[in-house]
Amino acid sequence: MKPNHMDQLLLKYSEFLTGTKGRSPNTTRVYMNDLQPFRQFMLNEGLNLWDFNRQSLRKYLAWLATSASKKGVGYARVSMARMLVVLRSFYLFLERNGTINKNPIPKSKTLQIKVEKHLPVFLGLKEVELLLETPDTTTPFGIRDKALLELLYSSGIRLSELANLDISSLEIDSREVKVVGKGSKERIALIGQMTADALKHYLQVGRPNLEQNPVPALFLNRYGFRLSQRSIEKVVSATAKRAGVRPGVHTHTLRHTFATHLLEGGADLRVVQTLLGHASPATTQIYTHVTQSKAKEVYLATHPRAHVPADEEDN
Repeated sequence: MKPNHMDQLLLKYSEFLTGTKGRSPNTTRVYMNDLQPFRQFMLNEGLNLWDFNRQSLRKYLAWLATSASKKGVGYARVSMARMLVVLRSFYLFLERNGTINKNPIPKSKTLQIKVEKHLPVFLGLKEVELLLETPDTTTPFGIRDKALLELLYSSGIRLSELANLDISSLEIDSREVKVVGKGSKERIALIGQMTADALKHYLQVGRPNLEQNPVPALFLNRYGFRLSQRSIEKVVSATAKRAGVRPGVHTHTLRHTFATHLLEGGADLRVVQTLLGHASPATTQIYTHVTQSKAKEVYLATHPRAHVPADEEDN
C-alpha cells in the first residue's frame, strides 16, 4: 500500500474519532500513535488493508512482541493489547465506510492478549498528609500546589480533567466540581472542606499573583496561562520527592489512593465507580483487590492464630 493512501485513511479515522465519536484530542492522539506500528508493518510487508488476514495478524503481533519499537525491542503485552483494540476499531471504521468488505479482526477471545493485572500503587494516610503539607504556602506557587494536590486527592479526578478545569467549574460552597471526563461526559466530583478551604485561599491569594491576563483556567503557570498536564505531573512528582514519600508518585497515584481509601473506609463499590467516572464496575473492581491485599497483611500481622506458635514450629 502506498504511504499516501494509508495516511489519508488514518487522517479520516482521526477526524471520525474527534468529530463523530467526540473523542478528546489526547485520546485521538493516543489512538493514532497506537496505529503507527501497524502502518510501518503494512509498508514493510507491502500489504494493502484489504489483504490483511488472520495470518497477517499473527505475523504482526509477533513483530510487535520482538522488534517493532523504536528501541528495536518488543512492546509490553499491555501495549500490544491496547494496540489490538485500536486496530480492531480502525478496521471497523473501514468496514463501515466501505473501504473493506469484512473486518479481519473480529471480537474473539482467541485474539485477546493476556495481560498480567498489576495492583494500583497507593499512598498510606501518613504519606498523603506529608505530601499535602509539603508545599510552601507563603508563596503563590506553593498556595497553588497545595490546592492542586488537595483537589487531586479529595476528588480522585484524572490529570486531564484537572488540567481542563476553569474557575467556573467550581462550586466551593456546595463542595462540588464539574468535570468533563472521557468521551466528553460531564460529572460532578465532590471535595472535602479542607480542599474547599485550600481552593478559596488559592483563588483569593495565590491566583491573583499569577494572573497576568484574564483567563478562565483554574490553575495557572508562571506566565499566567493554563497549567499544562506535563507541568501538573512535575508539581506532583517534585512535591512527592521533597516530602520523602515512596518513589514514582504521579497524579494517577493520588486517584488510586482516593479510591482505595474510600473502599477501606467502607464505601460501596458502585459509589466509588460513580465518583471515579468509570463506565463499568469492572474497572473499579481492581481496587477491591488492593483492599483485600491490605486486609490480608493486617490479618497476618495481628490475628493471634495467623501463625504457628514458635514453640510448635520444631514439633
